[in-house]
Amino acid sequence: MSSENTPRATDASGSDEWEAAPVWDVVVVGAGPAGASAAHAAAVTGRRVLLLEKAELPRYKTCGGGIIGPSRDALPPGVELPLQDRVHAVTFSLDGRFARTRRSRRMLFGLVNRPEFDQALVEAAQKAGAELRTGVTVTRVEQHGPAVPDRRTVAVVLSGGETVLARAVVGADGSASRIGGHVGVKMDQVDLGLEAEIPVPATVAEDWAGRVLIDWGPLPGSYGWVFPKGDTLTVGVISARGEGAATKRYLEDFIARLGLAGFEPEVSSGHLTRCRADDSPLTRGRVLVCGDAAGLLEPWTREGISYALRSGRLAGEWAVRIAEAADAVDARRQALNYAFAIKSGLGVEMGVGRRMHQVFSRRPGLLHATLTGFRPAWNTFAGITRGSTTLAEMIRTHPLARRALTALDRTP
Repeated sequence: MSSENTPRATDASGSDEWEAAPVWDVVVVGAGPAGASAAHAAAVTGRRVLLLEKAELPRYKTCGGGIIGPSRDALPPGVELPLQDRVHAVTFSLDGRFARTRRSRRMLFGLVNRPEFDQALVEAAQKAGAELRTGVTVTRVEQHGPAVPDRRTVAVVLSGGETVLARAVVGADGSASRIGGHVGVKMDQVDLGLEAEIPVPATVAEDWAGRVLIDWGPLPGSYGWVFPKGDTLTVGVISARGEGAATKRYLEDFIARLGLAGFEPEVSSGHLTRCRADDSPLTRGRVLVCGDAAGLLEPWTREGISYALRSGRLAGEWAVRIAEAADAVDARRQALNYAFAIKSGLGVEMGVGRRMHQVFSRRPGLLHATLTGFRPAWNTFAGITRGSTTLAEMIRTHPLARRALTALDRTP
């Protein structure tokens, strides 16, 4: 465990702030699933870890809250899922038409409220030894200059001028990440998600218990969802950015079509999701990015929780190695290893998801007919949600699926 002190730390103006400031082994910016997972992975090694969050916890997050198998499997040990419902049935519809419900005896996935879920992950990181500071905003990171005492140190500058020093920094500060900007993250798919949390009477809630709705929408690449969480329904839609007015109309029409227009939403919110470009960097010097900050999510469904948990854990593990690196060459080697781990796993899954999104954007009716009328396709969907397979694994191991996706790629 590092206990090094630097001779002097300064605020942004260059004046002395304290005579001897601790140098953290790892500083994680952002306490969502990616950041909490990174902090946990680093802290369990016994290193000094600081987790920074601009909001006070727990806090609301625009998100459907679906916990699929890969998310469950990536949870830190001992974290109990605060499930609001267990999904055993999915109703698929095509812009409100041709609805069909598929059912499963085994649970497909679980549903959580994000404030409770995120809080459980943060508490796990704290139990592992990470220190949490909330209500602090990171304005920038510096790897050179007067705020940086040596080449093995990164300066994390907070609003108000306070500087926190670290041997490695993990950026997990969301899709509009300041740390991502420092690293130079590039995005090639940006979508707008709109969501409403709608309290409903018990009779309505009972009708939705254990069942979700997925509606393939009227805009290219769009879809809507209804996720039941006790006496509240999470209702949302997502489509490409630039279609804001049309996306809003889709949500309004969707809610009305469901017979929910008479209920007042408790929360209405919006959020941009961003997918990284293939050549987007994941590191810069002693700084790593993960989760939304890195643009890591599945491009077709825009599922991000499993990507956040998995990339966060990897970022925390490699941040420890970077913190231990004796020089820039070793730090660079560890950073490249982290990037390779992400690209060879999550990157491959994203590549297949990107192809699925392109096909879905052109042929949503074909996808709907396949899922509702072709049992092997439904079995694959169920396997993906449970975590027994992935889109990438399906394409790799099933020649028929590979040939079908290749043929659809070429269909205008």
